[in-house]
Amino acid sequence: MRCAVVGAGAWGTALGDLLACNGHTVRIWALEREVVASINERHENPVFLPGFQLAKSLVATQDHRETLSGAELVLYATPSQHLRGIARAGKAHVASTAVLAVASKGIEQTTLALMSDAVAEEVTGRPVVAISGPSFAVEVAAHQPTAIVAASTDGDAALIVQDALSSSAFRVYTHDDLIGVEVGGALKNVMAVATGIIEGVGLGNNSRAALITRGLAEMTRLGVALGARASTFAGLAGIGDLVLTCTGALSRNRAVGVEVGKGKTLDEALAGKQTVAEGVTTTKSALALAQREGVEMPIATMVYRILFDGHSAKEAVPELMARGLRAEQDA
Repeated sequence: MRCAVVGAGAWGTALGDLLACNGHTVRIWALEREVVASINERHENPVFLPGFQLAKSLVATQDHRETLSGAELVLYATPSQHLRGIARAGKAHVASTAVLAVASKGIEQTTLALMSDAVAEEVTGRPVVAISGPSFAVEVAAHQPTAIVAASTDGDAALIVQDALSSSAFRVYTHDDLIGVEVGGALKNVMAVATGIIEGVGLGNNSRAALITRGLAEMTRLGVALGARASTFAGLAGIGDLVLTCTGALSRNRAVGVEVGKGKTLDEALAGKQTVAEGVTTTKSALALAQREGVEMPIATMVYRILFDGHSAKEAVPELMARGLRAEQDA
């Protein structure tokens, strides 16, 4: 089929290459002129995905019309806080019969909308599928075995995305809990920042395991409050993505947390980085969403205080440990 990928960062480029290797006709939209030139002339993206030769059939452009016109599958992979504006800019060129897939992970700061909602509100009348799960872009580009989830309230649309992306090294499962899959994909980035912080202050494996487990409980509480099923967080988009992002050396969010834990300010930790650490912005929107829903999220709250209020990272864990004792299943 003809596919459009909107966003040529590491993840968008890896997915565009995957679709092209699967035999689809793929055009990828990039903001940066140098990225367009390098993909078209040298079949590589040295800015966001260096070191990989891309499919020669993958075509890049800065033009929304050229990217989107006639596409049966439109896959969005932009930074979360820019997704709505970019989707709006190209919506006039999206076919009325297109299936929309959203690979961006986050919660919109201004509206507290999930990514699929932001796209659905801008590009109306088409089915929307969320893509999430444990998947570092460089490992997908290297064709290392990876499993993700394609979630939608429209089962046929989820099947289309599953069929388009699946390969011998990329296994796609369908799911009908769109909210749960998206909340898991967004909040795991916050917990990865937290895990990096405790590593940065010098704590060990016991502390990391406790944080990951209790972080999963926070993610589940918020997800259920929004209408998700608790069982979704035991799957690829929940614990799977959480463990990868909290422990993997390639995790941008964990790396930022490590630097903050070692004593850098947030600005110093983010300085000079080409790629986005979504967990930083998502910490703000997740807490606002939790407050709206009346959900307690002590780890996310502490991450916010450290990143934005100047709270001491070394004091954070003792404060969390000093919270009132209670039953595990209640908190």
